[in-house]
Amino acid sequence: MKRFVVGRSREQSTLFPEVLEDYIAEDNLIRVIDVFTDELDLNSLETVN
Repeated sequence: MKRFVVGRSREQSTLFPEVLEDYIAEDNLIRVIDVFTDELDLNSLETVN
């Protein structure tokens, strides 16, 4: 009987992908919302007091 189980490296630095983008599929509907919000000109909005 072996004393240790041989497997993946235990020195893995992260458990999850480093960016959220890696979780979202290319055809996911959230991409439409992402493009829409990127096109908004938020600097042109005026604040109402």
